[in-house]
Amino acid sequence: MNIYLKKQKWKQGLLVLALLIGASSLWVTNSLVSSLAIEERKKMELWAEATKEIGDIDSEITDFTFFLKVIQYNETVPVIVTDQNGVILDHRNLNPSRTGNPEYLQRQLALMEKNNEPIGVEFLDDENLFIYYNDSRILQGLAYYPYIQLLVIVVFLLIAYYAFSISRKAEQNQVWLGMSKETAHQLATPTSSLMAWLELMKEKDRDAVMLNELEKDINRLEKITARFSKIGSKPELTKVNITDVIDNALEYLRARSPRMITFETNYEISGHMMIPLNVPLFDWVIENVCKNALDAMEGKGKVTINLYEKARNVCLDISDSGRGIPRGMFKTIFKPGYTTRRNGWGLGLSLSKRIIEEYHRGRIFVSQSAISAGTTIRIILRKPAD
Repeated sequence: MNIYLKKQKWKQGLLVLALLIGASSLWVTNSLVSSLAIEERKKMELWAEATKEIGDIDSEITDFTFFLKVIQYNETVPVIVTDQNGVILDHRNLNPSRTGNPEYLQRQLALMEKNNEPIGVEFLDDENLFIYYNDSRILQGLAYYPYIQLLVIVVFLLIAYYAFSISRKAEQNQVWLGMSKETAHQLATPTSSLMAWLELMKEKDRDAVMLNELEKDINRLEKITARFSKIGSKPELTKVNITDVIDNALEYLRARSPRMITFETNYEISGHMMIPLNVPLFDWVIENVCKNALDAMEGKGKVTINLYEKARNVCLDISDSGRGIPRGMFKTIFKPGYTTRRNGWGLGLSLSKRIIEEYHRGRIFVSQSAISAGTTIRIILRKPAD
């Protein structure tokens, strides 16, 4: 299993754990809210009983001190008392600045009737009262508490993830830069030595064909050195004919591809398309994309290069007849560490994305793909202003 898939499994595991913690928090809080709601119901029934005892003049109870305290100590639960005809007789723990408004009282009464079943109070004179109540502010706040808690946790996690991603990206950039500069430095010395040996061999009239091939390989080493030296720093872009860059890249790939692989180019552009490019890096992108196409075709198939204009952009489609990519992996293939090869590092397309989007201010993405029906990767670059 490659590094990317391991990281994905860790993320999924942490997400499941976070969901379990959130669900547990909601369950505990809802259980607590339910228990408190029952307690408030009992409190209101006791309040109703106290009201009944005070209002019942024929009651055998003569000391109403306890019942008066029960009524007086209700300072949290909103209450409205009505007669049997629905006329509001009294209220408690409502907004004091609005209780003079009959419409406000009627709205509160309707809300209480909707939320809780009223408690009836029967007196000896056959007159009935009804006590309507709503959940206390404490209970209402507690009901919303787990959702607020989850929202705070989610916001915190998002901020932490964003900060971690920026930190990790900066660290990766430093690693890329250090590795690239060191690679370029290590390649420069033997390449210079090989160039000197080549000139010495030319002077001794060695086999011209062999020397020509050797020179090509040395030039290739120089290009690779130039590529690595430009990673991590802002490369210089110069206007070049993009078709020449593509043709040069394909010439190298054709000579090193299996015999059953064919390359086809279709250039639907007007004249010479001069685009600001860093040739060594853009050439590297074409090679990376085409090498992935060759791996997908497993030694047999066709790579098609389509170059065309679209509004103020120039588009380059690189298509293959390989095994295709699942739709859910269209973005994943450009992430560092993702690879389908056993010995792959998963860096080719990640580097290509960096080169196109950060250095050339373009876009690279999977335009279309289907299992066993090939893949098309599209590169979009801005045409220079006239």
